[in-house]
Amino acid sequence: MDTFFTYLTPLAVGAVAVVLGLGLWNMLRGGNPGTSQKLMRWRVGLQFAAIVIIMTAIYFTRH
Repeated sequence: MDTFFTYLTPLAVGAVAVVLGLGLWNMLRGGNPGTSQKLMRWRVGLQFAAIVIIMTAIYFTRH
C-alpha cells in the first residue's frame, strides 16, 4: 500500500501544478476567460483530490 501512495501522491501534486500553470499561462497571454475559469475549477478539484490522497496516505502509514 505504501508503494501505491509513493507514486500516486506526486502524480496528484504534479497534475495540480500542470493545470495551475496552464491556467496562469492562458490568463497571462490574454486567452479566453472561459478557458481560464474552467482550468481554475479543475485546479480546485484536483487540489481537493490531492489533499484526500495525502491524508489517506498519512492515515495508512500511521496504522
